Amino acid sequence: MLLCRQLDLFGQELIAVDGTRIKAVNNKDRNFTRASLTRFIAQADARLADYLGRLDQGDAAEGRVGGSRTANLAEKIAAIRERRERHTAMLAELDRTGEDQISLTDPDSRAMAGHTKVAVGYNVQIAVDAKHKLIVEQDVRNQVLDLGLLAQTAGAAKEILGVEQIEAVADRGYFKSEDLEACEQAGIVAYVPRPQRGPAVRGGFFRKDEFRYDPDSDTYLCPAGQRLAPRYRSRLRGLQKVDYCNPEACRACALRPRCTTKMARRVSRLENEAVLDRVAARLAAWPEILDQRRELVEHPFGSIKQWMNQGAFLMRGLEKVRAEFSLTALAYNLRRVLTILGVGPLLTAVQG
Repeated sequence: MLLCRQLDLFGQELIAVDGTRIKAVNNKDRNFTRASLTRFIAQADARLADYLGRLDQGDAAEGRVGGSRTANLAEKIAAIRERRERHTAMLAELDRTGEDQISLTDPDSRAMAGHTKVAVGYNVQIAVDAKHKLIVEQDVRNQVLDLGLLAQTAGAAKEILGVEQIEAVADRGYFKSEDLEACEQAGIVAYVPRPQRGPAVRGGFFRKDEFRYDPDSDTYLCPAGQRLAPRYRSRLRGLQKVDYCNPEACRACALRPRCTTKMARRVSRLENEAVLDRVAARLAAWPEILDQRRELVEHPFGSIKQWMNQGAFLMRGLEKVRAEFSLTALAYNLRRVLTILGVGPLLTAVQG
């Protein structure tokens, strides 16, 4: 990193943050979640009850049909009991640690989300500088989702670059109000698209972003042109949440079938939602940055997985895996610098 800064290879203005999942040295058959353990124990209990019933029947008829079938049932019962004890012990370990899954070969690895095509692995985070697609910051985590990792990753990159403020772009998987607020407080100008989720979206109704907030009057303007005023207050994740609605207008509204199945539509707003409004406004002014993000992060990840064949880790344990990927990122950056400058200037810089 110091050499790249010395050679002025970092633009220090825009970074793209993204994560990818890389397979761990742990087969999916040796990873157990709380749900899978509970399910196996219930199935084992049912099978044991069935086998024990059949064993009793075999004992009663032993004089007539012989004991070979009874012996086979006894062996199956012993095997199931042994496996049930192992699964019960693993479930007790999860209760003790508070974790939601356990891996036997690499204890630090975790089952990843299904769409990643990595059964059990690690979540690799990088921050890429826009000037030459060089990796500024990299880290490996066993957190399954990217949610909540933007401020940490971009903040570390900002510190390495030694700037007071930097722009950072990430995909919608990083969208979290508390994290975006932390970015703003740390001098990180974030560009993250807001995911459209919630019961209204699932029901095919008007999305929240179709209700326009007016900070001067503290009201929302709905698609029918009616004003929704603050009515109900509660707490969510430690933040104040305000629900806006206008029951009188909703009762007579012709658009209500497209808005809600209830008597009135509510739109909620968190106390830090002004931060999200600013993020949305920046994206509306510069939508092309999302395409630029894709170009920036796909280059290093594509090179690492294809050219460097880093489709799986060789080491076990989070600390060793982090060391392994730091070498991978170093090798990627060296190759990029060689492509940009050539061998001669790089050797001169190193020797100087």
